[in-house]
Amino acid sequence: MKKADIFEFFRRLAEANPDPVTELEYGEDNVYQLLVAVVLSAQSTDVGVNKATRALFREVKTPAQMIELGEEALKEHIKTIGLFNSKAKNVIALSEMLERDHDGEVPANRDALTALPGVGRKTANVVMNSAFGAETFAVDTHIFRVCNRTGLAKGKTPLAVEKGLEKNVPDPFRIGAHHWLILHGRYVCKARTPECWRCPVVDLCTYKTKVTERPGKRAVAKGES
Repeated sequence: MKKADIFEFFRRLAEANPDPVTELEYGEDNVYQLLVAVVLSAQSTDVGVNKATRALFREVKTPAQMIELGEEALKEHIKTIGLFNSKAKNVIALSEMLERDHDGEVPANRDALTALPGVGRKTANVVMNSAFGAETFAVDTHIFRVCNRTGLAKGKTPLAVEKGLEKNVPDPFRIGAHHWLILHGRYVCKARTPECWRCPVVDLCTYKTKVTERPGKRAVAKGES
């Protein structure tokens, strides 16, 4: 995708959604709750995580409160989420580390974040972007698909796609790019059947086989015979 097309790609997404934010729910300005929510969201949906954390976050707002709650009680809160046993263990461990090494505060540093139990590069990038306004690009399955399918930033690994985004995304779209891409992948550029017929950037996309009409009325698209 050409530089001018990339700029227009994000301009259109920004026009449709000027102030994109994560769909994970957490207390206003509570970076710790955001961190916990992102850790819990691995291999789970935001909807499922939000259902589990609403009651939890009314009770727990700090690492110290999470430690006091304890692993078994935490499991009861999040037992509807996939991998809840290992996630509960990690959340307690990262809470203990925040208390011990960071005075109970979430660090605004990728290396410090990824040193926490259960926190990988993607999770750290989400927290840095959403909480601290850093120009980071967290590549999940949605973003990986959108970037490769559209030609925005092709790569065989999430890290390669991330590096492509770091190189290709222009100002003033760098802070919001992660959110625009994940929402676009979640609701429009879907895995099984991309909804090209209502995509605002369809003419900029390099995907050859475009679905030009709704399922049941599917027209022969470019790239098909």
